[in-house]
Amino acid sequence: MNKLTSMRHWPNPANFSMSRANMGMPAAINPRRDMAPQGPPPLAVPPVPDGPIHYAFNVPFASDLAGPNTEDILHATTDAVLRWTHPEEAPDDVPVHELPVHAMNLAQLRQLCRDITANPMPIEAHVISSTPKTGHGQVTTVVLSGAPDLVQQTRETILNHTPLSLRCTTVVVDGSLVANLSEGVLKKSVTDFLDETSVFCGVDIFLLGPKLTPLNNGLNGEVDVLRDQRWRVAIYGDYLSSEHAKTRVLIHIDQLLGRIVDATTFDPSMHQLLCGRNRKNIKLIESATNTAIYFPPPFSGCFRYCPPNAQRRDPSKVLITGETPQAIEQAKFRIHELLTRIRLFVKDVTLPPAKIDSILLSRMDKVRKITEANGSFIMFPPLGSRKGLIRVQAVENLHVERSLRELMALAGQFYTASWIFVQPDARQLSTQDIQTMLGDVCANSDADVSFDRQSFNITGSDESVKDALMVISQIKYATLAPYQIRVRIELANEHKEFVSGKKNGKINKIMGHSNVQILFDNFGEYNFNIEVIAQAYECLKQGLAMVEQEMPASISFHVPDQYHKRIIGIGGQHIQRIMKKHSVFVKFSNAMDRGGMGREDDDSRVDNVICRTPARNAQNLELVKSEILEMVDRVDSEFTSQVVNIDRLYHRQLLTRLPEIEELERTWNCKIVFPSTEQASDEVTVTGPQWLVPKCIDEFLGMVPDKHDVVFERSTALIKFLESPEFVHTIVPKLKAQYEVELTVHENPDERTEDGSPTVTLHFAFTRNNAGGLRDAMDFLQTEFAKAGLEPVIIKGAIPRPKSDTFEESLPYFNSKLLQNAPTPVAAESPTRSTFGEEVARERSILACLRKPGGMTISSFLSHRKNSQQAQASFFKGSSNVSKSSLISIESARSFNADRNPWNDSGVNLADDEGGSTWGPSAAFVNGIDKLSVPQPGDLTPRHYPRQSADSGRPSTSHSTHSGYPGPLPGPFR
Repeated sequence: MNKLTSMRHWPNPANFSMSRANMGMPAAINPRRDMAPQGPPPLAVPPVPDGPIHYAFNVPFASDLAGPNTEDILHATTDAVLRWTHPEEAPDDVPVHELPVHAMNLAQLRQLCRDITANPMPIEAHVISSTPKTGHGQVTTVVLSGAPDLVQQTRETILNHTPLSLRCTTVVVDGSLVANLSEGVLKKSVTDFLDETSVFCGVDIFLLGPKLTPLNNGLNGEVDVLRDQRWRVAIYGDYLSSEHAKTRVLIHIDQLLGRIVDATTFDPSMHQLLCGRNRKNIKLIESATNTAIYFPPPFSGCFRYCPPNAQRRDPSKVLITGETPQAIEQAKFRIHELLTRIRLFVKDVTLPPAKIDSILLSRMDKVRKITEANGSFIMFPPLGSRKGLIRVQAVENLHVERSLRELMALAGQFYTASWIFVQPDARQLSTQDIQTMLGDVCANSDADVSFDRQSFNITGSDESVKDALMVISQIKYATLAPYQIRVRIELANEHKEFVSGKKNGKINKIMGHSNVQILFDNFGEYNFNIEVIAQAYECLKQGLAMVEQEMPASISFHVPDQYHKRIIGIGGQHIQRIMKKHSVFVKFSNAMDRGGMGREDDDSRVDNVICRTPARNAQNLELVKSEILEMVDRVDSEFTSQVVNIDRLYHRQLLTRLPEIEELERTWNCKIVFPSTEQASDEVTVTGPQWLVPKCIDEFLGMVPDKHDVVFERSTALIKFLESPEFVHTIVPKLKAQYEVELTVHENPDERTEDGSPTVTLHFAFTRNNAGGLRDAMDFLQTEFAKAGLEPVIIKGAIPRPKSDTFEESLPYFNSKLLQNAPTPVAAESPTRSTFGEEVARERSILACLRKPGGMTISSFLSHRKNSQQAQASFFKGSSNVSKSSLISIESARSFNADRNPWNDSGVNLADDEGGSTWGPSAAFVNGIDKLSVPQPGDLTPRHYPRQSADSGRPSTSHSTHSGYPGPLPGPFR
C-alpha cells in the first residue's frame, strides 16, 4: 500500500486525480514507515444492497414561526386569522408548533404518507413527531422502507409536495396609501387586492397597523426622535410563494404612487449576469431611467412545490415600473443592449446529491451571497432529484472559478459517515423498532440516516453527523456486534499539506494517539476527502476531534495595497517575525493577484490579507491582525460596515444622484451599497475604514431630507407673533444659520384639539445628518416664545428633554433628615414615554376606527382569538444552519487568484506544548468533557469562546450574532 509520505514531491494537489487513476487503490497513511497501521485494515464500504432499506429524514417545517400580534391586525385575508392564531380557549403556555397552520401541515403530511403506503408500490412511509432532548419545539421525521430506488423517489415526492420552511415577509407602506385616515376606514381597493393576491399566490396576508418607536437620528448628538413607522403588510407562506406575493404588493404600491408597470422576458440564467457584481449594472440602469426593476427569486427551478389552486411566478419575466412609458422603454433598451454584450464562461462540476439537497435546504442564503458577489449564475438540479451536476456561468472565467471554489468550500461543511457491522447480528429487528430507532437518531441530530441491516449511513452537517453517531453509540443493537465507523470530511486540495503536516507528521501523531486510521482519497479538481476510520466510537470521537483541531482556521480583512511593503518588511523580516511569534501564516494579495489592474472598484475593497493557522491555535489570529493593523495609518485602519436606515422609496431619488454618491465614495474611500429592489429593505450599507465611515455617513445623510411637525393650539397672540417681522426676518433665518433647520408655518384643517378648536402647525425641515439640531432649535424657539410672553399649548410633536444628570435619584438611599426625599422614578419619566403615550393613544384610536370598516368589525371577530406570539424556541441545535468545522473561509477565497496555490504547510507547525495543546487524551477531553462537542454560538470554527468582533474564520450566516476568535488587542487604540 502506498504511503502519502512518498507522494509529497507531487507539485500540485490537483494532479492527484490523474496520478491516482492508475493506482487502483486508496492511499493509507501509516503512522510510521516501520510500523503497521493501527488496528485491522479498513473495510471497503459495502455496496448498496438489493434488498429493502430504511431511510429517515427530517422535514424542515418552520414550526416555530408564530403569527402576528392580533392587536395590530387591521385586515386579514380569508381564514388567515384562524390559521395563525390560537383559539380563545387555548391555555396561555400553548407552544407555537400547535398553531392551526402547523397542525394542518403535519396532518397533510401524514395523509400523504398514508396514501403512499396504501399505494400498490412496495414502499412504506411513516411520520414520527417528537420533541428532541436537546431543545424545545417539534421535529417531524419521515421513515421510508422499501427498495433503494423507490425510497429516493418517494423522498423526492414528499419534499416537493410539502410547504418547507415557512416564513414571514414584511413590506412597509405609508398609511395614507391604504386607508382614509380622516374617515378611519381602509380603502376597499387595497383590501380587495390583498385578498386576490392571497388566493393567486397561495399565502396568508395581514395588514398591520403602524408601530411608534423612538428612532436614533443624526450623528451630531444622540436624539430620540419619535416617528410614525409605516404600516406593514405581513405575508406568510413558503419561499417562492411569499416572494411572489411580495413582488405583487411592491408593484401595487408603485401603482398607487402613480407609476406605470411593464415587463420584459429573457432567460433566467442571464438575470444575475445582467445585474453584475453586487447588482452594479442594474443600479446604473435604474438610476439613469428612474425606474424600479423587479427580478424573480433565484433558484426557483430547484423547488417545485406550489400551494393548491395557486399560480407560480414566471421565472423568466422581469417587471419594470417607471414614471413614464418612455423611461420604461429606455430601461428595456439598456437591458437588451447589455445582454448583447455579455460573454459567457461556463463550467460544470459534480457534487454528491445528498450534499446538494443539504445546500438547497439550509445554505441558500450563502449561495445567494456568492452569486451576487461574483455576478454569477449557479444552476442546481431540482430538490431530491439525486442528480449531482452543477453548472456555473459568469462573464469572466475568474468569477466562475471564485464561485466554484466558494461553493465547494460550502459543500465541505457537510460530513458523511458509515457505521458498518463487521459481523451483522443474526437478530431481526421489527419494522416498528427500526422506525423508532431511526426516528430517535434523526430527531436528536437533524441528519439523514439510512439503515440496511449491514450498516448505518449518515449525511448532514458536521455537527449533525457527530450527534447522530453519538445517538447510535447509545443503542445496544449497534454496539453489541463488532463494527467499524468511517467519517468522511471534504476539504480543499490546497489545504492537504496544511492538515497532514511535513512528512505527514500531524496525521501520524493523531493515528498513534487515538487508534484510528486516516485516508486521503478522491482528489478532484477542487476538493479531496479525509476519511477517519476507527473500530470503536470513543476512538473515532477522539481522532476526529484531533483532525478537526488541525483544520485551517482563518481570518481575512482589508489593508490598502500601499501598506503591504511596509508590513512585509525588507526580505520579509517584519511579517516573518509576526508569523513565527504567533505560529500563523499570513498571505497578502494585491490588485494584480486578483486579476490585474483596471478592474471594478469592488476589487479594491475586498479582503486582501488572510491569516491562517490550525484550529487549535485560532486564538492568535486576532493578535496577528492587531499587530498588522498597527502598521497602518489611522485613516486607513480596519474596514468596517455600518447600516443606515433610509426609506426604501427614497432610494430611487438617491440613485438619480449616483455621480454625487460615487464622488462621496472616492472622497472617503468607502462603498455605499443599496439593497436590491425586490428586497424592499430600508438598510443601506456603508463599508470603509472605521475612522472614515462615520464621516461618509454624515455627508451621505446630508442628501436625505427629514421633517418634523409641531402642532400648537391656535391663539390670537401666537398668530400675531408668528406674523411679526421679528419672527419672519430674524428668528427664521437664525434657525437656518445656527441649527440648519428651515421653519415654515401653515394651518391644517384636519388637525384639531380635543374640543374641536383650530390649530397651527410649525413645520421643521432638515437633513438627516442635522437631526441633532432639531431639539436645540425647538428650545431656541421656546425661549423666544417666553421673551414674547407666550405660553403656547403643544397638541402634538413635542420632543422631551433627556433626564438631567443630577443626584436626585440617589437621594432616597441616604438616610438623612437634611436631604429632602425625591420621589422614586417611574417608567413614565422616560425621556420619550410621555409623548410616546400620547402618540400611542392617538394611533390606537385610529386603529379602532379602521377595525370597523363597513359595519363589520374585525376587532369583534378577533376578540374570540388569542395572540399567538410566543417566545420562538428552535429545536435545532446551534449548527442547524451553521457549520462548526472550518474548512475554508469564503470571504478569503474572493481575495486570491483561483489559479495560484499558496497554501502549503508553509512552516506552520505548532509545538506540542504550545497553548496548552497536547496530543494525549487530555488535549481533546478535559474531565471527561469533549471540548469539541460543546456547541458554540454563531458560525464558528473551530470551537472557541466567542469574541466581540465582526471578523470570522467561517463564512458569515444570516443569523450569526457574533463570531470569530478570542484575543485581546494589545497596544494603543488606533
